[in-house]
Amino acid sequence: MSKPAYRIYVIELSKKVFTENRKFREANPQFNGVLECLYVGMTSKTPKERFQQHKTGALSKKGYNLSSSLVRKYGSYLRPSLYNHIGPLHSRAEALKMEAQLALELRKKRYAVWYN
Repeated sequence: MSKPAYRIYVIELSKKVFTENRKFREANPQFNGVLECLYVGMTSKTPKERFQQHKTGALSKKGYNLSSSLVRKYGSYLRPSLYNHIGPLHSRAEALKMEAQLALELRKKRYAVWYN
């Protein structure tokens, strides 16, 4: 059986996250309020399935919370134009590296971005 492919995804967050969440605000001093607030993640599911997990507060088989509280509270919708250019990745390590790389690229463009 082959290993699962990992995908990078981007979710647009309500701009309320910037005013209401101190950690988010402190992580994004470059943000000027013009562009969007975003969450960048990686998953072995489809981005749509992963977004639904975030919004419903899904739990793993072991009872771990699979959702980000930021996405559950502030998540609006997927932004495929910001991640469709990234193909499937074959290892978790590769996906984590790409998640951070994309998040930092988006911050350089002056988006406000959260990633793990």
